[in-house]
Amino acid sequence: MRFLFSLLAMCAVLRAAEQPNILWITAEDMSATLGCYGDKYATTPNIDQLATESVRYTKAFASAPVCSPSRSCLITGCYPTSLSTQQMRSGFAIPKTMRGFPALLRARGFYTSNNVKTDYNTGNYADIIKHSWDESSATAHWRKRDDKARPFFSIFNLMTSHQSRTMVWPYAKFKTEVQSKLSPSEIHDPAKATLPPYYPDTPLIRREVARFYDCVTAMDKEVGAILQQLADDGLAENTIVFFYSDHGSGMPRHKRALLDSGMHVPLMIRFPKKWQHLAPAKPGTTTDRLVSFVDYAPTVLSLTGTPIPEAMQGRAFLGAKNTQPRRYVYGHRDRVDEVRDLARSVRDGRYLYIRNYMPHLGYNQPTVWPDNGEIRHEFYRLVEQDTINDITDFTAAQWHFVAPTRPVEELYDCQADPQNLKNLADSKAHQKTLNRLRKAHREHITQTVDLGFLPESEAWELFRKKPGWELGQNGKVKMGPIINAAAQVGTADEATLVKNLASPNASVRYWAVIALAHRAHSVRYGLRFEGKQALIKALADPSPAVRIETAGLLARTDDPRPALRALIKDLAHENLIIVTHAARTIELLGDTARAAKTPMAAALIRAEKIRPPNTPATIVLPGDKDLAMFVAFSCRAFLKGLKK
Repeated sequence: MRFLFSLLAMCAVLRAAEQPNILWITAEDMSATLGCYGDKYATTPNIDQLATESVRYTKAFASAPVCSPSRSCLITGCYPTSLSTQQMRSGFAIPKTMRGFPALLRARGFYTSNNVKTDYNTGNYADIIKHSWDESSATAHWRKRDDKARPFFSIFNLMTSHQSRTMVWPYAKFKTEVQSKLSPSEIHDPAKATLPPYYPDTPLIRREVARFYDCVTAMDKEVGAILQQLADDGLAENTIVFFYSDHGSGMPRHKRALLDSGMHVPLMIRFPKKWQHLAPAKPGTTTDRLVSFVDYAPTVLSLTGTPIPEAMQGRAFLGAKNTQPRRYVYGHRDRVDEVRDLARSVRDGRYLYIRNYMPHLGYNQPTVWPDNGEIRHEFYRLVEQDTINDITDFTAAQWHFVAPTRPVEELYDCQADPQNLKNLADSKAHQKTLNRLRKAHREHITQTVDLGFLPESEAWELFRKKPGWELGQNGKVKMGPIINAAAQVGTADEATLVKNLASPNASVRYWAVIALAHRAHSVRYGLRFEGKQALIKALADPSPAVRIETAGLLARTDDPRPALRALIKDLAHENLIIVTHAARTIELLGDTARAAKTPMAAALIRAEKIRPPNTPATIVLPGDKDLAMFVAFSCRAFLKGLKK
């Protein structure tokens, strides 16, 4: 029997030897701010050289504008919204058969290494690491394989362009840790920075934009070092190299936003001469083919001749299993850390459509970890200055980001308007395009079974015994009525929403409250008597998600005392998903919720016992330890913000 296993392993290695090596170099938090993409302020000689040897994709997009859901998508080849891994730092399980696509390469004899980030956004993360990687560590490298003839699949995740470095770290730490690695000629002059029109022109904002470009230059040096190692090892002529970023840059209005600034990513793929027949075009050329992160896993499997599992939702765009080009790519935005949201996007070759399902919440919501960055406070300072002076100094482009609410629908002509400044959703000339993309969006969330429309606490109960993927794909979760209820945000009248509040389906009731919250913000005289009475009744709803959202709305529009009593009760709930929701709701109420001061302090103590406050936010921990961090975020922000 031992001989048979050895023979099978040897056969796997022999099969793999006929395949190319695959190297992924992933830059964190970086839009296409590279010289090879036409950015004249960028200093990226190594990546620019790589572009001359590669096919450069001009329309590659992340699946989400944040890292954890994107990595869930990359490792599985499935949409996070179908897996229930769409929330940032999520602990929901996926099927045990989904062990990460590198596991399939290992079975065929490949050596697989990951340096170093995992962050797969699922309760199964340890199982994925175990089966996907021969080694996953800060020192993992193709050089560690015992048999140097053995082909490899290796990933290097470069943190130098991450949001922590580009805007969150104190400026002094950035200078010591990043800028010190650059020569004087490589340090970017803030005075020469080209600011996007959605940024006010202030010295601090110029400094921080220059800082971001310094980080990109330092990251470029790391790319050069990895490629040199490949050449030094004599492996460049047998290795297909991917370079891409995990979503848009970490700067304001980029990361966390479904706009192109948050979703469009650089992608270039270098095919050595031996494997040039697999390339879609010659080195140094571009392609405008639409590709999405969900396509990367099946594409690598296709390039290596590895069978693609039927469960994968992505489409191979290279290799023997190359499919017809996409017409659309899709994006999702859900909870990120403590910040609650739900929006979906559809992008074709020219237009971007965004459906905001929580339009009463703006793009620039307060959020504790990024708010460590001075640039965020520059925006807050300018908004406060406008409020005090009762004037609007912001341009329309700047106000779009800092405004307290968002449009229900957004439509941008990305060819004429690449920075997504002019919303065409109300343009009569673009109604046909709007309707087409709106339809594509609805078909996608229905066909893929988008589980993101379930409130997180409801999903936790539903998926306690079986993964959301299994229940959703087998039709055990009826999403139709829930999606219909969500679609009534911004479209239905108050009577319809009040009727939905009486639904036996908790998720339908939840979306009724969200829709009423939007009406309360957008209707001049607020809600009618019937709506308020229905909401008062909903304070005792058996669903935590319904009563918390109801309490948040009533605290703003009615007597806040009953609402605060309900919120304080859920703040002590045993389930930290519910506590996170309640704490964030109280945080956003600010001084209106002063009565919650003592309970919020108690919740903070509880959270810090679960996850000590000195644990870096960038360290991913399982289960309640990440949720406790988000509870602590909201509690600290609330307590700090209370008026003396």
